[in-house]
Amino acid sequence: MNLMTRLAAALALTLAATGAHAANVLVVLSDENHLDLKDGKVLSTGFYLNELMQPVKLLLDAGHEVTFATPQGRAPTVDASSVTPAYFGNDAAQLTLHKDLLEKLALTSPTASPVVSLARVEQQGYARFDAVYIPGGHAPMQDLLKSPALGRLLADFHQRNKTTALVCHGPIALLSTLPDAAGFVAKLEAGATPATPKWIYSGYQMTVISNQEEEQAKPLLGGGEMKFYPQTALQRAGARFSSNATPWTGHVVVDRELITGQNPASALEVGQRLVERLK
Repeated sequence: MNLMTRLAAALALTLAATGAHAANVLVVLSDENHLDLKDGKVLSTGFYLNELMQPVKLLLDAGHEVTFATPQGRAPTVDASSVTPAYFGNDAAQLTLHKDLLEKLALTSPTASPVVSLARVEQQGYARFDAVYIPGGHAPMQDLLKSPALGRLLADFHQRNKTTALVCHGPIALLSTLPDAAGFVAKLEAGATPATPKWIYSGYQMTVISNQEEEQAKPLLGGGEMKFYPQTALQRAGARFSSNATPWTGHVVVDRELITGQNPASALEVGQRLVERLK
């Protein structure tokens, strides 16, 4: 019995007594531990600790079940640069709390991770999930944005108006629902301007890490340069981009089934909005 099952069992009596509904939330992460940059350079990356764990802790505390998945079912990687109090309001105790929860979940363990593949999720049926959450870190820019399996899942959630929450670089995963996501991404990587495609999220108001914030974060790339920025990509696909007034401050946008957060400072509110939706 894994930790998720034990937590669900421990909360079952409480949920029954209160009449609360325990939802099953699918958390989708990248398989990748790097991002290919321009000129053959490579950035070591993964998911951001706070962007994953702040919403996950809120979900677990509210009594919901959480299922973790990646396209290939490999254990995801935490971006080492995100394991710092700076992303937790400079509160070292909060960092320790969320880091310890990650370790208890064994999510990043090559041998004990509870992660399943998106193929397995599709086998089990999308109907068993009430919402999906996709955190950031640069890793989604490597694979999630053109994953056919993720595209099918998100399209199903869109059709059924199921809550779809994403933060920071996570919203780039919405491109996976494009008719030719790989071709669209290839043109962006080549510096070309792709034609505006037919997209299920066209006209949606959403946010993602802004071009301005990406420019300010360039030192984190170790002298490298991204092939394209998420804001530009989503706008070219047909999104209505919404930005904060001051870089790196929290900003959350809700439009129909989508809940999007702009940057690491937005993760906690995205989690709160997600939990509220599940009530």
